[in-house]
Amino acid sequence: MSNSATSQYRVGVDVGGTNTDAVILDITPGSQRPVLATHKAPTTPDITSGIQNAIKETLSKAEIDKHSIQAISIGTTSFVNSLIERDASKLQRVAVIRLAGPFSRLAPPFVSFPYELRHVLEGPCFFAEGGLQVDGSEISSVDPLEIRGICEEIKKQGIKAVAVSACYSPIDRTIKQEELVREIINAELPGVKVSISKEVANIGLLQRENATILNAALLDFAQTTVAGFEESTRALEISCPLFLTSNDGTLMTCEMATKFPIKTFSSGPTNSMRGANFLANLGDEDRKKETALVMDVGGTTTEIGVLLPTGFPRQASAYHELCGVPLNFSMPHVYSIGLGGGSKVRKDSDGRATVGPDSVGYKILDLGLAFGGDVFTATDVVVAAGRTKSIGDPELVKNIPSEDVSAAQERIQQMLEAAVDSMKTSAQDVPVYLVGGGAILVPDQLKGVSKVHRFPFYDAANAVGAACAQISGVIDTFEDTSKLSVEEVQKIVEARAIDKAVAAGASRETTTIVESEAIPIACRCRFYVKAAGEWTGTATSEQNESTSVQETSRTWDVKSAAKPVSAANAGRQIPNKDITITAQDILDYKPKVENGEWTLSEYDIEWISTGCYILGTGGGGNPHGVYLALREMFRAGATAKVIDIKSLDPNKVVMYGGGIGSPEVAAEKLMSAGGGRAVNSLLRYMGQDNLGALAAIEIGGGNGMVGMVVGATTDLNVPVIDGDFMGRAYPTGWQTTVNVYAKDNQGKMSLPCILSSGDGTELILTKAKHYKEIDNVLRAACMEMGTSAQVVARPLTKTECEQALIRNTVSQSWRVGRAVALANKQADVDNIGSILVDALGGPKAARVLFEGKIVQVGRRIHKGFSYGEIEIHALAVPFKNENLLAEHTVDGKTEIICGVPDLISVLDAQNGTALGTPEYKYGLRVIVIGITAAPQWTDTPRGLELGALPAFGYDIPYSPLGTYVKPLSVIEEYST
Repeated sequence: MSNSATSQYRVGVDVGGTNTDAVILDITPGSQRPVLATHKAPTTPDITSGIQNAIKETLSKAEIDKHSIQAISIGTTSFVNSLIERDASKLQRVAVIRLAGPFSRLAPPFVSFPYELRHVLEGPCFFAEGGLQVDGSEISSVDPLEIRGICEEIKKQGIKAVAVSACYSPIDRTIKQEELVREIINAELPGVKVSISKEVANIGLLQRENATILNAALLDFAQTTVAGFEESTRALEISCPLFLTSNDGTLMTCEMATKFPIKTFSSGPTNSMRGANFLANLGDEDRKKETALVMDVGGTTTEIGVLLPTGFPRQASAYHELCGVPLNFSMPHVYSIGLGGGSKVRKDSDGRATVGPDSVGYKILDLGLAFGGDVFTATDVVVAAGRTKSIGDPELVKNIPSEDVSAAQERIQQMLEAAVDSMKTSAQDVPVYLVGGGAILVPDQLKGVSKVHRFPFYDAANAVGAACAQISGVIDTFEDTSKLSVEEVQKIVEARAIDKAVAAGASRETTTIVESEAIPIACRCRFYVKAAGEWTGTATSEQNESTSVQETSRTWDVKSAAKPVSAANAGRQIPNKDITITAQDILDYKPKVENGEWTLSEYDIEWISTGCYILGTGGGGNPHGVYLALREMFRAGATAKVIDIKSLDPNKVVMYGGGIGSPEVAAEKLMSAGGGRAVNSLLRYMGQDNLGALAAIEIGGGNGMVGMVVGATTDLNVPVIDGDFMGRAYPTGWQTTVNVYAKDNQGKMSLPCILSSGDGTELILTKAKHYKEIDNVLRAACMEMGTSAQVVARPLTKTECEQALIRNTVSQSWRVGRAVALANKQADVDNIGSILVDALGGPKAARVLFEGKIVQVGRRIHKGFSYGEIEIHALAVPFKNENLLAEHTVDGKTEIICGVPDLISVLDAQNGTALGTPEYKYGLRVIVIGITAAPQWTDTPRGLELGALPAFGYDIPYSPLGTYVKPLSVIEEYST
């Protein structure tokens, strides 16, 4: 028997789809035998008995007193699997209450969910008073009587789960709007379960709300499942605390898990990486802290993650998808390929060996050749090559031709090396830590790998990761950086994260910062900080308090009669199936163009959205929110049209404008209806009533599509011109082609202009001493409007437009977006660089500047703009909201290979979509494309004065990237 008087024993359990693994660790400092025992048992339909069997057998092997166990921690895929399977027996319909005052109404709850999931989950949705601005002030106060009326409707519909989301709720530390609404719901609807968004996910209203909806849908199932887990330990007469592991590799109490099942969704890959880190330390606690790749090889897939020197996984980018739903909670960055022990081995039409992606999975013991079956699998390759003696029967695979075995081994090695290259962040070789039962497939040497490590107990790494999980504290917040530097505020936030982890039960001595990021936005800064440390063995009181329904002593009007409030989605019929678009559908699609008018479809706006972000050159804000709003309008019957400037009535005028302020704020204050009010206000002020069309001030980013919403039949009912006045995105309002052709420096081509807050405040600017003052004044006022507002400039005549307009840029964004969509459907993203060059006019007009990984990101804030620089190996791309230039350094010599006004776009190499400057993140694999600017910028001295590098403080003359090619008009090509 082991000495249990001073030993610290932990039991870890990983509940997989096929097997349930258990392990017992001795985590006592200086322990000579940290892994005492492991066991693999079949996962049972009820899950509980499988857990009992695995723990019971492991205890028997370890020969320890079960009463000496300090804690049991379980990693489970139960909750995420119920979502993936769309299991209506485990999911509840969810009512959603969004607190945002007049904002966000065009992108309602569930707008980004696939139909199949909406059909199962969507309950009544409500827009209510409330929400915060980026500075923490209220958009409006919560109206308790309104919430009580909403509760009446929820009760009437029999809904038992509610999600509450408020604009900027993660920074609401004093007013606590979401908490107040939860209190009212608890009082009005006893027994109804409530999730509030600030406790579930991070900044980004739509993605945070989506996560809150998924969480709320699982609350009832989570309560039942966790109770089963607790029963499994009680049945074994084990009385120690029981935890579940979370997405970030840290512990959750059972109470926390019942309230936040979504926080377990990616605990599997996280546990495998945390387990690999623990196993790497066995016998070598003083090993060098290093970045390593963890390769988890299963029966069907191989998943590769990056283990940082902190011992935690590198996190995925800010936004990611699960079951087609955009989310933004913490998840590890994992790259998966269809290679596992059960992968089928074949030959293609050219006689070359192929491995996977289809697999016999858990049936390998029946179907694999080495086990007496008739299917040639990757495991058979390893057995036939003599690389394992513990699996299968070599006699059963001895007749496989040696050349087939060699070809399959070579193919497996190529697949693994390509996957390794995709996850590496530099050209240097990195170590690989192998885990998972299929690790026998991996050869001892791989290109780009310094050493392939095979640790003892590698096949139980997930359970080990669960057993050694720590306690964390996470802070995601916006802070004022006007009085202290970003670095000083970051230190303060880091201290708060450590305090939060300690309050939750972590040891202060072992708690460290494992992740810390600062993203400047306007005069504030977003900080995301995570601290983690070893569990002290004490109760996690802070976590329990944060989720308690006993909120505060606040009171509200309970006497006035509350009338049921109609749901915003009342009467909406949700289809129960999604229509999947194929590559052939894209090839066959033709835009609807009649009599010179292009009536936009859902396909059109999706591709335009993708193209606008690429043309945004890192700035302009992600147009996806505008696309979702427009798509929802189309589905409700609205239409929007695009015309060529030549078809405009000469007696009509064109209005142009867009959003001003920080694009990041648009991720919280989503689009609202009534954008045409500012246009009408300016026309009334000028005594005009001859509006003929709208135009985008910039095609790049969200402003490239805002006019389509405002000009739709539900608002102004006027078309949008196929063109804009930047041909890209620029950081300031005076960098327009309208100003290039102005006859003065007082901005008379732009004045008067109007600034609208969207919630009732309008400012008309009539005169300026210099055109740059217009932007300065508007931005100062915009800060008072919550760092996000709408600007509309004075009407332009057809003649003025024809001179300044950069033609066919809506068409250009459509073609670029279509090319990206087609490349993804044809699995041709590896060639996305050359595909986009063709879509942009060919090699004379555009070219791939660089491909590689971001190895450094620097950001700072100055006068409301985000400045910074990314480094991609030897390429540097400085930005001021948008990418300014690309510098290539070789042997100490730096060459400018592209600079404004030419466009520099940084794309995600995994899917060909654009990355905005706030999304630049260390380790991302990117493609950088240069695009030649329109002649309005390059053919006149004033154009270069306003738009080239000297305008940004660089003493560098403009050198053209190539020759401009006018985009082909969709209207001309498809006119009927």
